[in-house]
Amino acid sequence: MKRYERFAEQIAELIRSGVLAPGERVPSVRHASRTYGVSPSTVFQAYYLLEDRGLIGARARSGYFVREHARRPLHEPQIGPRTAQTTDVDVSDLVFSVLGSIKDPHTVPFGSAFPSPHLFPLPRLARSMAQALRGLSPHTVVADMTAGNPDLRRQIALRYMVSGVRLELEELVISNGALEALNLCLQTVTAPGDLVAIEAPAFYATLQVLERLKLKAVEIPVHPREGIDLDTLADSLQRLPIKACWFMSGLQNPLGATMSEEKKRALYELLHRHQVPLIEDDVYAELHYGPTPPKPVKSFDRDGLVMHCGSFSKSLAPGYRVGWVAGGRYAERIQRLKLMTTLSPSVPAQAAIADYLQHGGYDRHLRRLRYALEDQQGSMLASAARHFPEGTRVTRPTGGYFLWFEFPAQVDSLQLFQLALAQGISLAPGPIFSATRRFQNCARLNHGYPWDEQSERAMEILGRILATF
Repeated sequence: MKRYERFAEQIAELIRSGVLAPGERVPSVRHASRTYGVSPSTVFQAYYLLEDRGLIGARARSGYFVREHARRPLHEPQIGPRTAQTTDVDVSDLVFSVLGSIKDPHTVPFGSAFPSPHLFPLPRLARSMAQALRGLSPHTVVADMTAGNPDLRRQIALRYMVSGVRLELEELVISNGALEALNLCLQTVTAPGDLVAIEAPAFYATLQVLERLKLKAVEIPVHPREGIDLDTLADSLQRLPIKACWFMSGLQNPLGATMSEEKKRALYELLHRHQVPLIEDDVYAELHYGPTPPKPVKSFDRDGLVMHCGSFSKSLAPGYRVGWVAGGRYAERIQRLKLMTTLSPSVPAQAAIADYLQHGGYDRHLRRLRYALEDQQGSMLASAARHFPEGTRVTRPTGGYFLWFEFPAQVDSLQLFQLALAQGISLAPGPIFSATRRFQNCARLNHGYPWDEQSERAMEILGRILATF
């Protein structure tokens, strides 16, 4: 990072942590230059960058101020601990009814699982695809249909190394998106009827996978900021024959929670004592707002107990369906199972992403993407504070593009979903994120699309609907 970018990130962190509050003036150029030991030119460049990112705004003859992300601050949701019980999973009909109703391109996509495709460098990826296809030999097309394109695997291993995780290439298996990787991991270490510890709330695809594989869920509460409740997990591991855990340690979907490094280490040590494998779903790893990515639990793995799954679908190329798993001690079994099912992801898609990672400026793209998502998060938070009723609570993730709203107790989010859809607005109601249909008064909203008048109008309409409950 350049000097002005580093200084901008320092100020951004003060804003994220609340040291610089909404509406507060940031240090003047002269004061910042003197205090931080940088030139006035560096300060100006940093403030221009922060202004572009939507974190600060200039006022005539007054200086720069932190943007009013929320005029009326909304409190954090309350998800209390509770004893975990085994649960049969039966949510697919509900999930499909929700997903099937948001395909209309004219619907405001607050219920979408993806950010806007306009945030991705699709033309540059197309050039990488053309370049990669010209370089593919007939032998390569066949040879790469096992563990995956070797150039892509090397690029992924390099990104692991930069984040502090040393990885052997043999541990990496390329998959058809992260969901296939997660499926393969679960099938490798479980059999029908087994117990799997999952989050509550959990990404609805987790529940669908368990339902398809005839596995039973053990729901572990997730704190909106701190992640998995380790005390509940420890009690569950002691009482129940849990065969695997499927958790998101960073930017958890739908809450956006990120576990601290200390807590991730404690999670690994707990699972290591019980020798229960962890399937670490880390598909949002590249979407952190801060300067450095949080370490995954995989970084503490000393005996191959963690299967770490990632994807380019949320950060670069949603339609290419290229993901991977660093399978630890289970890598060979995962690869064999893959050969028995889907055989291989698209070889051209793998080659295209490998070329882009080498030559396309992936980190530059990620910075722009993170800035856009953080700005759009601020816009949705401010809009919710203006339009949603008293008693509404909301998460404040440090990355990604989801906000989890907890509405007053009388709100039925399934009914809210139907009423909003009739007005051309989609959302993801809370019950689709729970094997026990909990979170009736909650919903996940996507801020991954550029904020405009239509977005603001949709929030106003949602606020009016919520006021009717």
